[in-house]
Amino acid sequence: MQVAPDRSDATLQRLTHEIGRIVVGQRDLIEGLLIALLSTGHVLVEGVPGLAKTTAIRTLAQALGVGFGRIQFTPDLLPGDLLGTPFYVPERGAFVVRKGPIFAPILLADEVNRAPAKVQSALLEAMEERQVTLGDESFRLPEPFFVMATQNPVELEGTYPLPEAQIDRFLLKLVVPYPDEEAEREIVRRDTPRAASAQQVCDADELARLRSAAESVHVAPALVDYAVRLVRATRAPAAAGARIRVPGSDAPFEGECVTLGGSPRASMYLVRAARARALLEGRDFATPFDVKRVAPDVLRHRVIVTYEAEADGVRPEHVVEAVLASVETA
Repeated sequence: MQVAPDRSDATLQRLTHEIGRIVVGQRDLIEGLLIALLSTGHVLVEGVPGLAKTTAIRTLAQALGVGFGRIQFTPDLLPGDLLGTPFYVPERGAFVVRKGPIFAPILLADEVNRAPAKVQSALLEAMEERQVTLGDESFRLPEPFFVMATQNPVELEGTYPLPEAQIDRFLLKLVVPYPDEEAEREIVRRDTPRAASAQQVCDADELARLRSAAESVHVAPALVDYAVRLVRATRAPAAAGARIRVPGSDAPFEGECVTLGGSPRASMYLVRAARARALLEGRDFATPFDVKRVAPDVLRHRVIVTYEAEADGVRPEHVVEAVLASVETA
């Protein structure tokens, strides 16, 4: 099932415009959500409260005309609160499953790092397998199934660090900044007791066609090679010739500064996200610029720096930036 590029371009323009009509000053967040959605991936969003993260994902669900669910993760959350629970019905003489909030096409996992390990593992199965297991029975999740998880970068009390296996399942990690001054003025001007809601401009069938179009975007073998070399360079930046600048210093960090770099999954996600971004730009082919544009969001949560490098102020974003500067496109 495919869709013509001109038709997909028109649909994506309407979708982007409708979300942007409600969500002001967060263009990168909107683009990241659409890239992940087209790539059948999930998104981890980091930002302080009040930056329209919830509004953005709820508006996306409204524009798609699909269901929206929100789960506020807390330290006392149980897997059953997320997945659902079987309960006994005397009239039937059998157990019946009451499905939980995870059975929503668009799901907001708010403050995901506040949930304990059992809940994290349940969410991991849902994200990876697109199914949940209750007792000895498995249930398929709806199509589409898209998770946007959020975490607060400031408040760490009562949180559980996300395991690397779960972080790696997120196609993108988006860091949401404060809006600029003019955008913030517009946000305040639009504030009314009756907030506007988005109009539906797409549906699940159209989204499936858009995803098919994204899969059909042409990626040249040389571009695949470039993406693989980028990811491999994150595992040993110094060996790849990357010069990682220490913040506040003109001297580069000496030696290897990475404990863990991108896996082969990162290479696949990098190409997949580049395809989706090309489609957003109205093209049926991906370019090195598409790879460069999505690389920070695909790689920042997959790079773990050493304790020594972290003490010197080196962050994963600095490693990705240095790798992008050092690895040639051809």
